[in-house]
Amino acid sequence: MADDLVKLKEQVYIDPRPKELFDKYHVRTRQKEPGPAYDVVRLVTSLVGLGFYRTVAYGTERIPAAGPLVIAPNHFSNFDHFFMGLGTRRKIHFMAKSQMFKPPIDQVYANGGTFPVRRGQRDDEAFETVHAILDRGGAMAMYCEGGRSRTGELAERAKPGIGRIAIESGATILPCAIHGSSHVRNLKRGHFPKITILFGEPLRWERQGPGNAGRDASQAVADQVFDRIKTLYSIVGDGGRPAAKAWTPEG
Repeated sequence: MADDLVKLKEQVYIDPRPKELFDKYHVRTRQKEPGPAYDVVRLVTSLVGLGFYRTVAYGTERIPAAGPLVIAPNHFSNFDHFFMGLGTRRKIHFMAKSQMFKPPIDQVYANGGTFPVRRGQRDDEAFETVHAILDRGGAMAMYCEGGRSRTGELAERAKPGIGRIAIESGATILPCAIHGSSHVRNLKRGHFPKITILFGEPLRWERQGPGNAGRDASQAVADQVFDRIKTLYSIVGDGGRPAAKAWTPEG
């Protein structure tokens, strides 16, 4: 871990609560787009992102305006979904660890388009919800690395989940680099890093249908997506905003 980074709290990877407790959140997300809570939270966090973190997004013209979409960013901070959301007018569903779903804040999450995944356990309910979102032409975000990076550096390898979704759904996968957010955790030290978002080239794989993506194939696709994210991240890291602004998939 970088010496100047605040250490993250130890995570609890297994939620002992029964899966039935989370059914209502999945039902809501499968049936409805994000509600008013999404707009309110987006407005507030946009003001924070623009005012304090000087967030700028490049490549937004590559975001499909309609149709099933999975935005796939790297993950350093709990603010990453808010930063990423600045770059698109589409309402984005998010997958969050089930430990976050406790009254009364759970109602804000649910109305805002967020649904739980029970980490440390096989959670087929979460994947069913993903397919319900994509089957109706909705959009969601999924972090290739799973949880937040604790070191301030990109992970060595992606988790296979994003590959499974790409193969099973045939949805557009949009790699995305979020640069600068590793230091958002240093808020109490007065650090407000400049955040740069770079959306990459949309990718698609032929739809195989739910349950038809093997683990090896899923991992291979996930690695391809994450390699694109690493490239985008390096473009911003090496060349800053001028390089991000100038980058195109062709060049």
